[in-house]
Amino acid sequence: MKIGCPKEIKPQEFRVGITPNAAQEAAAHGHQVLIETNAGAGAGFSDDDYRAAGATILPTADEVFAQSDMIVKVKEPQAAERKRLREGQILFTYLHLAPDPDQTRDLLASGATCIAYETVTDRNGGLPLLAPMSEVAGRLAPQVGSWALQKANGGRGVLMGGVPGVPPAMVVIIGGGVVGAAAARVAVGMGASVTVVDRSIPRLSYLDDIFHGKLKTQYSTQAATAELVTKADMVIGAVLIPGAAAPKLVTRAQLKTMKPGAVIVDVAIDQGGCFETSHATTHQDPIYEVDGILHYCVANMPGAVARTSTQALSNATMPFMIALANKGWQKACADDPHLKAGLNVHAGKLTYRAVGEALGLPYVSADEVLR
Repeated sequence: MKIGCPKEIKPQEFRVGITPNAAQEAAAHGHQVLIETNAGAGAGFSDDDYRAAGATILPTADEVFAQSDMIVKVKEPQAAERKRLREGQILFTYLHLAPDPDQTRDLLASGATCIAYETVTDRNGGLPLLAPMSEVAGRLAPQVGSWALQKANGGRGVLMGGVPGVPPAMVVIIGGGVVGAAAARVAVGMGASVTVVDRSIPRLSYLDDIFHGKLKTQYSTQAATAELVTKADMVIGAVLIPGAAAPKLVTRAQLKTMKPGAVIVDVAIDQGGCFETSHATTHQDPIYEVDGILHYCVANMPGAVARTSTQALSNATMPFMIALANKGWQKACADDPHLKAGLNVHAGKLTYRAVGEALGLPYVSADEVLR
């Protein structure tokens, strides 16, 4: 199979879908890997690195799309890229379709088979292709939030760890999954007073155990969340419903109860965000203010640490990429129910229920299209 990897064109996105190591692995299985020139430069991989791994360098994205049987990317295809997709082609990347009707319509019109990293599952019920980027985004969240809290950057002027005689910043993390746990690890390490809110008692018990009482846990109710945000210096949104739009857990009215200069970091923004006032931003212009509250809503946070993120993502995606190339999408999905869970679009049909329900579009099951 010809596996293509174009350069990412989303603003300030420096990751790349295939590393030289992954290209070498694919070549060892007898596949041809086509890389757009300078695709890996933002993550520190040169064209020569790819050539040494057995890949072919092509000068333009047009040629990569035209010659490839499967396109492997990082971020959802932008409008110009969606026009290059064709019937029968496989697209393997993050899609996040639930809050993106334009992308969904374009992918349906393309006739391509689109498999989303974020809905591929594992035997433990986890999301193995989302987890590494969730780890990165979670660890970044307190870091970028603490920068925004500085007075010169518009924040309250609160130091995360405080100093003797002065209390630390209060950080509320909504969601105790992979993102929330990673964010808590860094926020606790910075010396903040951290409360994690979640609806899973077993998850809260787990976090209480692994943090040895260094953070507080709170069962999630509307009243509890409303009270906590009034006290917070920073609120990190870390809620995920696989494949679906994120629930709005903090309203515009609640924003007015927060401390002036407090910071919101919405890690769930690529699924629409979990604050009513959230809208996606980029690394070029990451922060905006609503009612005196700073919002950091960058939809590709891991792109800020592109080399680490690229290597972590490629380690997770490579086995699935090889399976798709070796077997074709149909047999690979039939053989692996976890990969099948990633199938979102095929030949003009939507094949993921949560996306259909979020966008009010008809959908069929992945099993139906496999039959």
